[in-house]
Amino acid sequence: MTDSVFKSGYVAIIGRPNVGKSTLINRVLGQKLCITSRRPQTTRHRILGIKTSEQSQLIYVDTPGLHIDDKRAMNRYMNRAAASSINDVDVILFVVDGMNWTDEDERVLERLKEDAKAPVILVINKMDKLEDKEVMLPHIEQLSNKFDFSNVLPISARKGMNIEQLETEITTLMPEGELIFPEDQFTDRSSRFLAAELVREQLFRHLGQELPYSITVEIEQFDDEEKLYRIGAVIYVERDGQKSIVIGKKGELLKSVGKGARIEMQNLFGRKVFLRLWVKVREGWGDNERMLKNLGYNDEL
Repeated sequence: MTDSVFKSGYVAIIGRPNVGKSTLINRVLGQKLCITSRRPQTTRHRILGIKTSEQSQLIYVDTPGLHIDDKRAMNRYMNRAAASSINDVDVILFVVDGMNWTDEDERVLERLKEDAKAPVILVINKMDKLEDKEVMLPHIEQLSNKFDFSNVLPISARKGMNIEQLETEITTLMPEGELIFPEDQFTDRSSRFLAAELVREQLFRHLGQELPYSITVEIEQFDDEEKLYRIGAVIYVERDGQKSIVIGKKGELLKSVGKGARIEMQNLFGRKVFLRLWVKVREGWGDNERMLKNLGYNDEL
């Protein structure tokens, strides 16, 4: 480390579902931590991504999207996980999707007005999809009048547009501090957790519109055999009909999910992976608070 002022702290990434929060944290970290897909509700847990440089250690908190509909226990869980991240952080990134301002965005903003104690940067993502950039100026002005943002930055997390500028702004707002995590640590999550998330990501990508949202993954086996990880994962669904969808004709879809997840695990862990998948029915798990806790949805409750 240098003798210059060192800064460290937490950055909460807040927004409605599917605005690109996970893509943003992966871009900032320079490696894949959070799973992504084109479907909303991909992120279910609060995940820390840690980026350490000579000048700072910025700890990004990726959160589930805040939902208007909280009838299901799963949605209530995700809302609590997201809302709890607004408190006790040093900077908040409020991420929105380009020109698309919705009722859910308004709800997130109302939550920020009530609970935010840290500076809030409005991050307007997916600017690479906007053909006429001039229409963004009045949009930025309109959004700026909604709240006392410390800054408003248009970015593209997918393309990397204005990411360095965003990091500079975050660092400027950070307090002086010391290392909170070891320099070489990039997340607070275990390898078991990351393995389960990579399986769930492949389910999103292979099942498309057929994907039942009442689906979760539990790692039952994670053995370290020096040069090999031997992993066994159970995919839980709520109904027998969903089980047949996940397995696919002659088991082909489940094989594709396993192959994709294994490749992603090997890229992340840097070693070979032997992966086995099973599909089981556990009725009503997404509506039952006790079942959610038993399946690991308890760390932010």
